Amino acid sequence: MDRAIFEDLDVVIVGGGICGLATALALHRKGMKSIVMERSEALRATGGGIGIPANGWRALDELGVASKLRLNAILLEKVRDIFLNGSKRQEELTSFSNIGEVRCVKRSDLIEALAQDLPLGTIRFGCQILSVKLDTNSCFTILHLNNGNTIRAKVLIGCDGANSVVGDFLELKPKKLHSSCAVRGFTYFPNGHGFAHELVRARRDNTLFGMAPVTDNLACWFVVHQWHLQDSKVFKDQEIIKQMTLESIKGFPSEKIQLVKNCDISTLTLTHLRYRAPWDILLGQFRRGTVTVAGDSMHVMAPFVGQGGSSGIEDAVVLARCMTRKSIQANNDPKEFKGQKLIEEAMDEYVKERRMRLVKLSTQAYLIGSLLDTSSSLLKLIFFVLLGAFFRDQFGHARYNCGHL
Repeated sequence: MDRAIFEDLDVVIVGGGICGLATALALHRKGMKSIVMERSEALRATGGGIGIPANGWRALDELGVASKLRLNAILLEKVRDIFLNGSKRQEELTSFSNIGEVRCVKRSDLIEALAQDLPLGTIRFGCQILSVKLDTNSCFTILHLNNGNTIRAKVLIGCDGANSVVGDFLELKPKKLHSSCAVRGFTYFPNGHGFAHELVRARRDNTLFGMAPVTDNLACWFVVHQWHLQDSKVFKDQEIIKQMTLESIKGFPSEKIQLVKNCDISTLTLTHLRYRAPWDILLGQFRRGTVTVAGDSMHVMAPFVGQGGSSGIEDAVVLARCMTRKSIQANNDPKEFKGQKLIEEAMDEYVKERRMRLVKLSTQAYLIGSLLDTSSSLLKLIFFVLLGAFFRDQFGHARYNCGHL
């Protein structure tokens, strides 16, 4: 039997998803070493497409991976909103020209691009964190792993998603559920699809359909609908997911239905939409000792503003900048980031800089999600009024710049 190992590490990142890898890469670009603990046995290079608006591309440029991703992602020129009401159809067209770069990429391409630029050995696979505790002797944190090993971390960054063990350590308020679920998938066109370079969003009652080309031969799409699912096995049965999706979009334009009919069934995913309430982000304590969170662990939100992934990449840039800036101010080599108080100050700066940005994003996503959730005409009117009052520029969030690394 292998003996359990006790190890001291400077910076530990829990979770090897988009935000975890982006955080590790941001720190690496600034000369700081980190270790990413990923519970799966390989990169989680699965899932559907992910929309990246202009702010996300600015952050990816700072990380040095944007150029390779652009090679396999069409530049979208506009968004076409279609409102279906019985036999009536209304369209609105909005140009992206004054917003900036918007593209949809394969999530696997993004994950792999981030991982490829990390030093060998940065990611440790098959490492599931069972618990996080405070070391009363050093004031750093003790991580207990599923393999029996123990790690003491000077800096701990939770990027382990909505069900974050690090978030539990910080005693964050539990996430909430929308009444809607989302299906995402890809459809391949060997001879080309011929779609316009635009994001299309079609709404009918409480169902939302979205589609965008990724390349000339690939399109990604999603459907948001109020499925009331009793059997958890449905989430893993892709044939049932496809049939449920087709049933939910009856009455939509035929080309949308064909997109789902012809999809690559192996790419289908079904998720229940979750969010951290805007008021919990406003009031949440996102730092305890030398522990903080980023990405979905901090601000999981439904995909209605398309900022879930990009906001996590912004987190990575800002956190790395704050940590190295504090280190340089103290005349230390960034590779030797020492001092608990210094780390805490850096994390407090990071949380302060990110908080109001995330409150605004989560509020906009929450209002749009609530609009889809409710069947009450009065509540719909209230949500419309609030969106019009606070988010008249519906794509204003894409103009944000998180700054240089």
